This record gives sequence, C-alpha cells and structure tokens, in this order.
Amino acid sequence: MTLPRTVAAVIGKHVTLELQCIDRMYLNVYQPKLQLGHHVFRFLREQRGAGAVSSLFFQQMTCAFVNGIEAFAQHQSLPLITFEKKQRKDDVAAKYRADFQAPEGIYLIGKAQEKAKTYRTEGRRNPTTGQTYPWLVQSTAMVNQYYFYGLDADFGPFFLKFSSYFPYGAKLCINGHEYLKRQLAKEGIGFEELDNGIASCVNRSRMQQLADGLSHHKIDGLLRKWLARLPHPFQAKDRAAGFRYELSILQAEFSLTQVFDRPVAGRIFFEEVIRDNLDLGRPDNVQLIFDRRVTKKTPGRFRTRVITDGVLPSLHVDYKSSRIKQYLKHIQEHAGLRTETTVNDTYDFGIGRGLHNLPALRELGFQANRRLLDVQKTSHDCLVGEVAFREVTSAKQVGKQRVSGMAYADPLVLVLFQLLLLFRLLPCGFRNKELRPHLAQLLGKDPSACTQGQLTYQLRRLRLHGLIERQPQSHRYRVTDRGLRIALFFTRSYARLVRPGLAIILANPFPDDPKLTRAFNALEHAMDQYAQQAKI
Repeated sequence: MTLPRTVAAVIGKHVTLELQCIDRMYLNVYQPKLQLGHHVFRFLREQRGAGAVSSLFFQQMTCAFVNGIEAFAQHQSLPLITFEKKQRKDDVAAKYRADFQAPEGIYLIGKAQEKAKTYRTEGRRNPTTGQTYPWLVQSTAMVNQYYFYGLDADFGPFFLKFSSYFPYGAKLCINGHEYLKRQLAKEGIGFEELDNGIASCVNRSRMQQLADGLSHHKIDGLLRKWLARLPHPFQAKDRAAGFRYELSILQAEFSLTQVFDRPVAGRIFFEEVIRDNLDLGRPDNVQLIFDRRVTKKTPGRFRTRVITDGVLPSLHVDYKSSRIKQYLKHIQEHAGLRTETTVNDTYDFGIGRGLHNLPALRELGFQANRRLLDVQKTSHDCLVGEVAFREVTSAKQVGKQRVSGMAYADPLVLVLFQLLLLFRLLPCGFRNKELRPHLAQLLGKDPSACTQGQLTYQLRRLRLHGLIERQPQSHRYRVTDRGLRIALFFTRSYARLVRPGLAIILANPFPDDPKLTRAFNALEHAMDQYAQQAKI
C-alpha cells in the first residue's frame, strides 16, 4: 500500500530554484476628492470658480487634456494609434517595444473607446418656483482611453491608461518579475530568464530579498515619476490644492515559482497532481487553502477547473471572486511549477483596497500558495520514475564510455531482463559463458550463433546502466538491487499489461467482447460521430 504524500513534500527534493514574487498588478489611479457628486460640485465652484455647474467645464478640461496628449506625442515623435475592436493591445505594444532602444521612456500611445465612470449635468425643476437648474449625476459613458506604454529603468514594461473625461481616472499595470529582473541586472547578479520569471540565479538569497523589496512606496513612486513627465488632466493649482491621484488595488497576482531539477518529468508530474486533486474545490479544502471559514452562506461558486490551452493544462481553484491557478512553465531546458493566487477583490479577505494594504495582501497570497501545496496530495513521486525510465531506455555517457539505451519491449532487452531475474538467485553470480546458452535458447537461436564478443557487448550495456556489477578480482557479475527492480518492472508490465491489453483491444469484435474492447469501440464511435458533425 502506498500512502499519499503532499506535493510540497515530494517536490521539495527536486527544486533547484524557488521564488516568491508579486507578478502582475493592476492598480486603480483615482482622485479621492472627486468620487462623489458634492465633491465635484465643490471642485467646480470653489476651485474653478464656476458660477453655475455645467458639463461645459468638463468639455473644456477634456479638450485641454487631449490637446496636451497630441502635443506630447508630436514633440516626442511618438506613434499615436487607435486600437481596433477586439485587438490585443499588449501584442500591438510588444511590436513597438521591440524597436525601442532607450533605457526608459514612452514608446507608444494608443487610443480606444471604453466604458468609464463620469459625471454629467441634467436639468431639474424646482417644485416651488418652477425654474430649472443643473444637477450633477454620476453615470457611465463610452469615452476615449489613452494608453501610455513605456519602459522604466526600475520596473521595466508598464502602461498607464487615462480616461479622457472627468474625473480622469486612470489604471496602472506593472509586473513584479520585470521589476526583479531590472534589480538583478543593476546589481550585476547573473540570472537566466524563465517566461515571466527566473529560471536560475547565482545568488538566490539576494534574488528573494530584491523580490521582497517591491513595496507600495516604490509603486507609488513609479506613478509620481510618470505623472510628472506625462500630460496631466489637472492644473498645477489643482494639485497644490490637494487634488492628487492615489492608488488602490484592482487585481494582484502573488506567485510561487519552483524550477525542477528534472524538467523532462515536470509535465508528467503535474498531470499526476491534477488527477489526484480534482476535489480541491470542495468547501472544506477551499477554507484550508485560503484560511477562511466557508459556510453555506459564503457567496461564490466553489469548484475545481482544469483548463487546457493547446496541450498545456492548468488547475484553477475559486474562492469568491479570487482564485488560485497552478500550471507548468516551460522555456528551453527548464520547467517550473507556477502556483499563483490572484486577488480580484481585497474585500474577499477583509482587507482594504488602498495600496498601503499591500504588505497584508502579499502575506495572504504567498501563504495561500504554500497551503495549496500542503493540501494537494500525490500517490507517488513520478519525477523519479520518469527519470529512471529515461536513464534505462536512452543512450548515456558514463565517463568516457558511451552506451546505447535498453529500449522498452525490445525482444533482446526483455530476454536479458528475464535472465537477470534468473541469475539474481545465484549466490556467486554468473559469467559470460553461463549467459550464452540461456540467451540463445530464449531468442530461438543456436548457441554458436551468439559469439563471445556479442555477449561482452550486452554485459557492458547492463553494467554501464547500473543493472549488474562486476565482482572484485573476477570475471563474474551479480545483479544489483536496481537491476532486479527494473527487470521485474519491464518484464511484468510488458507480459501482464501491454501484450494482453493490445491483444484484447485490437482483436476482431465478437459477441462476448471483454469490457476493454467495448470501451475502445465506444470511444472510436463517439470520435467518428463528432468528426462527422464538425465536418472534419
């Protein structure tokens, strides 16, 4: 019987690099003093000196702001483009960024119509005097949004999106991994990139310190830096009067990346994890992962989803409007398990949205990642099994000697493994000449057809693969413990599973088909029907 172990315990032996880092953050840039109608009224009357409140003042501010953006683009020789409907803006920006050579600066301004919160005036009638008067109401409208895509020396790629209509709210998007890469480069610490992450680093402890150093103060400093450089919708006297932008958290991703020492087996391991943990979305598991009590009154759908993008699966566990996503990241010879908590509403965890709450939110996100690994179970360490299988079946270099692989289901290899099981019982081991008659008999050959040179070559293969070892000061060999286990697995799995299983599913159908044949026939029939309906 095999007892299940936690994923955290299994992969702890196979991780060459581990990194906790803030990933993508999407921040709301807003004017705290212009969030309510009476705040806007006071701004127009007291700050701008408006005699009568009218949306005409908003139009004048918008014209000045848009003219400032166009003048900025012309002065900086920046492309000012209009995004097409349903066009991926980040893909468009990436093409312009590839041609941008400066260490920092704005490289693209994009424009798109999107729905935004705004204010307008509507006419109301005084019930006593019968006269009409303007009244401010909050509403939504389709307005132009201006995207400023840039590179920052400390944060790398970012974008700042401004609404072109009052109260000129904005959004700031940054990536913590890009920030970390810039900091490592500044300190001259060598590292290798993983797609949106780090694959290896010569100073891992310093790398984690730099990742932890991404604070709300630094993010706020990034906003102030670029607000001072870009066209601003509010005048200097407005900002001096306290009408300044603040930051709140719309979405924050907290990631744990664990790079495997055996990347070839990474995908197999993750698929095993998915199969063993399809019940993670149950309320009892969710409350363990997020450390929140879940009752029948807790809003939200508690579920586990496996989403496949192409051939790569990802595991999703939901809690209210937030979720944990787990998937495998690949680049070249590296593979890493990414566990990522995405908080879409900080109130899900009783934390405010203000950016100053980032330390508490960071702790919550990273702890959720760890708890997921502690809750997940796996029945075996398939990373070890996959590597062992590849080591036996693939060619390898042992010192200065190269040896071919022992291909699974190769008749000669199966015969050699059967003989290992036989010779394992001999207390004094075996010699070359003792192997020859048995090998010839199992292969259906005359013993004279198996030369001493051929047997020497096969013994060398077995020895370099660690399946047998030569006894000191003799020409005798003994079967190793590793050799016994691999020989048992290869011969039994082929004889008891592969050979009879293929015979069953490939046999011509007849009335008393076994269950396996009927299941394969049903699968083929369903696939054929689907192909016909899809006109494939």
